[in-house]
Amino acid sequence: MVVNYRQILEHISDALFLLDADGYIQYCNPGATTLTGYSINDLNHQSMALLRSGGNDLIHAEYERTVALRQGVTHSKSWIFRKDGSHFWGEMTVTPVFDEEQICTGYTCLLRDNTTVLEETIRLRDNEERYRLMVEGVKEYAIFLLDIGGHIVTWNEGAQRTKGYSPDEIIGKHFSTFYTAEDLKDGKPARELKIAVATGKYEEQGWRVKKDGSVFWANVVITALFNERNEHIGFSKVTRDLTETKYQQEALRESEERYRSLVEQVGDYGIFMMDEKGRIVSWNTGAQRINGYTTEEILGKYFSIFYTEEDILSGKPDFELRTALAVGKYEEEGWRLRKDGSRFWANVVITALYSSEKVFMGFSKVTRDLTERKQAELALRESYERFRSLAHTLKKTNTELAYANQELEQFTSIVSHDLQEPIRTIKSYLQLLDLKLDAEQYTDLKAYISRTIHAANRMRELIQNLLHYSQLSRGEILEVTMPTSELIEQALQNLKSSIERTQPEIRIECEVDVVKGDRVQLVQLLQNLLSNALKFTDAEKPLITIRCTEGEGHVKFSVSDNGIGIAPGDYAKVFDMFRRLHTQKEYPGTGIGLTICKKIVDRHRGTIWLESEAGQGTTFHFTLYEN
Repeated sequence: MVVNYRQILEHISDALFLLDADGYIQYCNPGATTLTGYSINDLNHQSMALLRSGGNDLIHAEYERTVALRQGVTHSKSWIFRKDGSHFWGEMTVTPVFDEEQICTGYTCLLRDNTTVLEETIRLRDNEERYRLMVEGVKEYAIFLLDIGGHIVTWNEGAQRTKGYSPDEIIGKHFSTFYTAEDLKDGKPARELKIAVATGKYEEQGWRVKKDGSVFWANVVITALFNERNEHIGFSKVTRDLTETKYQQEALRESEERYRSLVEQVGDYGIFMMDEKGRIVSWNTGAQRINGYTTEEILGKYFSIFYTEEDILSGKPDFELRTALAVGKYEEEGWRLRKDGSRFWANVVITALYSSEKVFMGFSKVTRDLTERKQAELALRESYERFRSLAHTLKKTNTELAYANQELEQFTSIVSHDLQEPIRTIKSYLQLLDLKLDAEQYTDLKAYISRTIHAANRMRELIQNLLHYSQLSRGEILEVTMPTSELIEQALQNLKSSIERTQPEIRIECEVDVVKGDRVQLVQLLQNLLSNALKFTDAEKPLITIRCTEGEGHVKFSVSDNGIGIAPGDYAKVFDMFRRLHTQKEYPGTGIGLTICKKIVDRHRGTIWLESEAGQGTTFHFTLYEN
């Protein structure tokens, strides 16, 4: 039997969405279009944020996916907006989907309309709120109900705080549990109930007993309760602890002072204390800066004042306190509200606090504003997407340019090679003519032939340099480790005739034993720099200095001369192809030598530069970096 899963999905009445790994809708069933009013085309490739807060809450949508990925599933309740602008109270369940390698490939999202449930919840909550305001919110009083026999049937927060019993421990017990042995022997509990029934109320002050056996001085009011038919149905009992001592007040004051000195001046974090029900009892500088309320404005307020309407309707503040009380701490990120109504993305940590006697005292809450960081993360992600698209385009363009560059290099190599043959032929015939002509009879003609041969030599040198330059762009560098002295000696040996003609003083100051690189290219590099130093000199005593020093992760070479120098304004020109700062007649050359030098240094991942002044000589520096 073949199961048609798509057909099954189509018949699910709830809205079902399938999202990709980035949270964008890839599929939605008919229930989704019916519930939201959007068509399938409207929803496809949209973020689920489309259905919330005007469609711009991408931060919250991403956070839900992050929580689902970490916990396996996430549930949320919020207003969901239809296409026509109407909204309903939706319950959303997001579950990650993994492939065989446990890599998240997307998410399933189930959406239900729980508006009716919300309305019933609000009604029940209103009733509970009236009870909370009347009874549970009064922490200074123990308020509870007794049946007609004096057995406890309800138990509020104040009662637990005053007497030490939890609801599970005390409900069903007789209220005489709180009385001293003397009062029990005297029959006082029964007498108090009898007086309350007869007069409607019994009130007194006296000693009462806590769970741990200690006694406290209590103000007690017992009221008889009757129904509409005037039938006695039980009692209400209100007890207030009046035994707080000056020592306790002083200890509390010292504790508050230590707390203030610790956190009051912290500006980057909102740090404040809450009582057992979530009412704010302290407020630091950071809280005022982040939330916008002064101490006078916020003390005594319930901490839900910072939560959005959706969070309040879904019972989020109460859930956070219950979680912190159950496990010790509650932490999350989410939207919070400032005094002016603006939202900020907050990291929140709520911690349950206990005294040294393990008595629950309330909560601490630490809030940090992460809005700028989240916005920066979103901007970074958007930039990455744009970069990824641009990188694809650049990769394609680079491939095309590399292919074109390869063709150009091949063309340069072929042309350079083929041009050398006619140059050699021309030179050979000119040399034959020069040999056959009588020197005395054809003086002028032999001079012309000599100049032509010189031009042919220069043309051949130029073609060879072009060929060498094009070859530098192809193939791998054949890196070897070689003695530095051999490298320098080889370069000097290649220039032996020029050195003998110029007669310079050559100084070698080398602190490095070996270097690593392509032997042929590095010899060519040094040879070109030394050739320039020999060529551009007009000093009576030419001086060339070769230095080699070792730095952090690199070797540095320097070739200095005392020649004609280079003006600072011409520094940027010297490495350009065919760029010459002097005439061919004054200083012969092809204008490619320094271009080749830069190419070699670049291929060795180094840097080349110069220092010079006109008439003060020139120093060329280059570095070779270690792997």
